Amino acid sequence: MSKYGKEDILRLAQEEDVEFIRLQFTDIFGMLKNVAITISQLEKALDNRCVFDGSAIDGFVRDDESDMFLYPDLDTFEIFPWRPQQGKVARLICDVCRPNGNPFEGDPRYVLKKALSHARNMGYEFYAGPECEFFLFHLNDEGLPTTVTHEKAGYFDVGPLDFAENVRRDIVLNLEDMGFEIEASYHEISPAQHEIDFHYNTGLATADNIMTFKMAVKSIAKRHGLHATFMPKPKEGENGSGMHMNLSLFDQDGRNAFDDPKDPRGLGLSKTAYHFMAGIFNHLDGMTLLTNPLVNSYKRLIPGYDAPVYKAWTARAGKSCVMRIPNARGNNTRVELRSPDSAMNPYLSLAVILEAGLDGIRNKMEVSQPVSGNLYALTNEQRDARGIKQIPYTLGEAIDAFEKDVFVRRVLGEPIYLKYLEAKKEEWNQFRAQVTDWEISQYLFKY
Repeated sequence: MSKYGKEDILRLAQEEDVEFIRLQFTDIFGMLKNVAITISQLEKALDNRCVFDGSAIDGFVRDDESDMFLYPDLDTFEIFPWRPQQGKVARLICDVCRPNGNPFEGDPRYVLKKALSHARNMGYEFYAGPECEFFLFHLNDEGLPTTVTHEKAGYFDVGPLDFAENVRRDIVLNLEDMGFEIEASYHEISPAQHEIDFHYNTGLATADNIMTFKMAVKSIAKRHGLHATFMPKPKEGENGSGMHMNLSLFDQDGRNAFDDPKDPRGLGLSKTAYHFMAGIFNHLDGMTLLTNPLVNSYKRLIPGYDAPVYKAWTARAGKSCVMRIPNARGNNTRVELRSPDSAMNPYLSLAVILEAGLDGIRNKMEVSQPVSGNLYALTNEQRDARGIKQIPYTLGEAIDAFEKDVFVRRVLGEPIYLKYLEAKKEEWNQFRAQVTDWEISQYLFKY
């Protein structure tokens, strides 16, 4: 049931002295875009008559089909609490449509909505809860971001060790003003690294919330004279930032479909949960280019930095495994996928994760046995003997796996798949052509 109607939006904008409205959408690489309008144009926008040049957005459309329309999702209307309180700024997240009103197949939000529809056709509602990590660094004299920080705080430290305690508090309060339910906020393990977790929600709301969260964190950090980055591994020798994703399905009666106290394995999981996990593992390599989309993503996914690198799952707190099962049961039963990072496009990543899980349910795929212990400590031979493989460990490997997985291609659709693959190949080729400082220091005098 919708929260707002058109008249509600017009009334709220008038009552709250809103002067500007940002009509937001996301490109295929997870970059937030917007068309800004004044209050005088709001009714036109609410009538789905706002046009923009789609050919100007990388990966969207060709020059000969450039006119695209923004259809606002009225339930996403929010006022930015960190902007001026006179002449306020609000936003509406939009779907991208063609001139005839049909959804644009290159819109990432549409891809996720299709996947959610497939889940509902099977009797499920998909929920996801992210754990969002980021770094806060200083700006230089020109106002440009650096990787400099003067703090030395670590896991769960408090002020005065945690220099950014007040920044995090400001972020949390602003997010709560926008309707977020914040569950936890704390300093992470690396200096200048932080985590804020918000309550799980339906798949579409979670993807929208991730985009809003990243925008809010960056905006509020800048107000404090800092740069917030969701780059997966900004500093050598330190743990990187991930975005662990907690996943669950609920049936039409509102019961958690992953929960089963009579589980023969004794873990409290249903057959649906095991099939869902198996589906994700079956397509894990192919989806890694989406969940870990940058050259830099794979600098995080290396042993020794608490990052998951092995295609295995555990019912315990195993940092080396891609997947684990948190202790909570009942309606809080969930699967935690630990490999994604915050550079991902949440719409595309959640769509492929969900579709992979549904594929596992449809085909009654069987998941391997859980593992225990520290997989980092095993030799390659010991892991091979147990059938434990590593996820793609470079962008190039992820590209190869992406090209081989026809299922992922079908979920994304041809326009997004081809544009995304082309861009990632170009990124990998540009990186391969670079001569790094490490190579100069290692080879220049030796050879």
